[in-house]
Amino acid sequence: MIKGSLFNEIGQNLQKGLDWLRKTDLENLADGKYLIDSERIFANVQSYETKITAPFEAHKKYIDIQYMIKGEEKIGVVDYDVCTTVEQYNSQKDIEFLDCSENVNYCTLKEGEFLILYPDDAHQPSLAIDNPAFVKKAVVKVLI
Repeated sequence: MIKGSLFNEIGQNLQKGLDWLRKTDLENLADGKYLIDSERIFANVQSYETKITAPFEAHKKYIDIQYMIKGEEKIGVVDYDVCTTVEQYNSQKDIEFLDCSENVNYCTLKEGEFLILYPDDAHQPSLAIDNPAFVKKAVVKVLI
């Protein structure tokens, strides 16, 4: 959990990330990394096939704003504290892989929708709804 006011730096940085998503022609943007505010706020645009299964992951340095540009996918979200580590935290890539089997909530991320994931939100992105399908997604990373 992150506590703060609407005018704190994290809130302002989340707003910058959301503004970038709103103002950018995402459908015509090539896959890759886009700096919004140096390494404090950046976006990874990626196209891929959704999967039947995928690992859970969590981040410590960045908040994710996952935005679906094309297609749809299922994302599992669960409290980090109920998970066990499968692959130790990699500080260079800001990622830890986890095994999470309790109290997982699944949601569908459709075109034009976003999901904000904090460090205490272990998440399982890129899951197929029924069958693997093509998606294009932007993940805006906001430094805490």
